[in-house]
Amino acid sequence: MEQKDRKYWNMDVEPLLNTPEIRGSQMGRLPRAIRYCYENVPFERRRMDAAGVKPEDLRSFEDFQRAFKPVGQTEFRQVFEEFELDMDKVWLHLFGKDRMDDLFLLTTTSGTTGVPTPYPVFHKTTDTMAELFGRIGWRAGMRPGDKLAVGFGLSMHAAGTPHLFWYKRSYGVTLIPIGAEAGTERILTYMKLFKATMFSGTPSLALHLIERAQEVLGAPIRSLGLKTLLLGAEPGAGIPEVRSRLENEYGAGVFDIGAGYGVSCGHPEYQGMHWIADDHCMYELIDPETLEPVPLTHGAIGQACFTPLEPESGIFFHHLRFTLNDIHQVFTDPCPCGFSGFRYKIVGRADDMLKVKGTPVYPAAIQGVINGFVPRITGAFRIVLTEKPPRVVPPLKLKVEFGETVREADLPGLEREIVEKMHRMLHIRPAITWLKPFTLERASKKTQFLEKQYE
Repeated sequence: MEQKDRKYWNMDVEPLLNTPEIRGSQMGRLPRAIRYCYENVPFERRRMDAAGVKPEDLRSFEDFQRAFKPVGQTEFRQVFEEFELDMDKVWLHLFGKDRMDDLFLLTTTSGTTGVPTPYPVFHKTTDTMAELFGRIGWRAGMRPGDKLAVGFGLSMHAAGTPHLFWYKRSYGVTLIPIGAEAGTERILTYMKLFKATMFSGTPSLALHLIERAQEVLGAPIRSLGLKTLLLGAEPGAGIPEVRSRLENEYGAGVFDIGAGYGVSCGHPEYQGMHWIADDHCMYELIDPETLEPVPLTHGAIGQACFTPLEPESGIFFHHLRFTLNDIHQVFTDPCPCGFSGFRYKIVGRADDMLKVKGTPVYPAAIQGVINGFVPRITGAFRIVLTEKPPRVVPPLKLKVEFGETVREADLPGLEREIVEKMHRMLHIRPAITWLKPFTLERASKKTQFLEKQYE
């Protein structure tokens, strides 16, 4: 078999993903990760001291879970306040002197839900990046000769500039760092000019490019000849209706990436993202309200937490039991695609959950129903909140753009169809306000589906 025809990027590790053998290896490596954090990271040492434990007291994974409550943006904001935004002190406290001496690149999340979460890149990190994203790219069909147009934000965004290191071992692959900041016209123009074969960015941007292609290129988006879209940083590529629209419009394969170290497969029906990093990071689920562990059984739903097994060289996740506040559903049965790794899909974000008559509703689920009615609607919508969530006094209020070919006389019937489908799938009956096409602002990064009128 030729090298380019191998099944996995890493033929030594990837066949072992989600097996008892690799889980045993994780348990053997976890104590070292805990001790490193205790000895080198003030933030982690404080957590253990507050719990009254030392690394040697944690003799099992259950001990570890009891000692460490999950941490995320809320705890980071507390550190920012404690050190009064003196970022030198913040970084040193959160990441430790050894890692900060190895600092190579500073990036953050987009900050769309509050203070941006810091994601530093260390020199030791770049090799881990290249390995894990080599696995992701390979599963998505990335091969020598491909040209990857980068459409994520390049200004401080954790999914943007690091591309330059993610694929540094993907020999023969050319990166074209255009960036979301360039705007849709330049993104489309440069992809055509440089003959890009793959595109990475948010689903929101990929959808917006469809709307602009005819105007900018004088031809539909599929005229670019892209073979693959690598989309992440928000739900979309994992929503069947959105995925189907993107595949049909681009004539390309759509791969969902992110919210951890994962990538979806090419199976005709979305199977979730395959977790490809058992040897670098531990994955677990917790109940978003009680914070108690949720067993990783087929179909289980919970808030995802991540623990790096190599804290000094991990990427994105540098802390013990770190959470992005994403709600995942996991699938542990073998995937029909034949690739290894358990799978997870994004249900929503814990901080975006709405409750209508006690029923949990996530914007991503509403997006899935909305996109099932394109082209009679454009796909753009907003959830209007007049009071602070999660509780919503029914009916849930939506603003929805109707399609360019739809007459206003057709709207009452279309509204009945949408409301009935939402009731059938999500158990809600929303109140819809109709907007003309392209009334709502389009996003080149993440779309904010919540219109918070109470602020």
